[in-house]
Amino acid sequence: MNEVKPNKTELKALGLFYNRFYDLYNEIISDDFFLNNSKIRFYKTREIFAVYKELLSYEPIKHYIKFIKNGGRPHLEGIIIDDLFSFIRNILAHFPLFDDWNSVYINKNLATWIKSGTIDKFLTKCIKIKIDGKGIVKYRMWEKDKKKMTYISVNFPEKYDTNNVYLKDIISEENGLKLCVTFMKQVLATQIKNSEESNIIVMSQVYFPATHSAVVAGIEGSN
Repeated sequence: MNEVKPNKTELKALGLFYNRFYDLYNEIISDDFFLNNSKIRFYKTREIFAVYKELLSYEPIKHYIKFIKNGGRPHLEGIIIDDLFSFIRNILAHFPLFDDWNSVYINKNLATWIKSGTIDKFLTKCIKIKIDGKGIVKYRMWEKDKKKMTYISVNFPEKYDTNNVYLKDIISEENGLKLCVTFMKQVLATQIKNSEESNIIVMSQVYFPATHSAVVAGIEGSN
């Protein structure tokens, strides 16, 4: 007989992780968040990516991610909310060398200084992601309470070699971080009954590719 999810042990752990996530989420989307200095913001950013990454291991969330990648949502969205966010978490966890978002970088030599791992594999594959010849995915964020529309892009690297790839060039700190945590909240909300409607709505750009299809690399989730 299939076990009902979550069981008592999972429920207790999920409560802790979800509470921590929502505390961080509410801080990060606040207008006051960027009044903090860059080191405090960076600490909170590392924390929310770490919490989200742990929750990606929960089986029902893994099934939801698989559903998205198999056509439940635009395929690139699945890569962003799983592979890209895992990649960011892995850089922040395995290379504790930086004090703020804008200074974080990776390159081929650094990513493989011990061996080729998930960071190297992600970058090797993600440079193949193209829409009309570019690795740019555009989004709009509508904040209902402010009646404000923000345009933001995720920029997959065009090259991956010995030159530095900066996180700030993949996604900006201010609006980009708000996009990231909003996507995270959408994923985690799938496991909550009667979850409240989000104040921030993310909409992808409607693409009309010059060719008949966009090129998408087959990227597996990172550990």
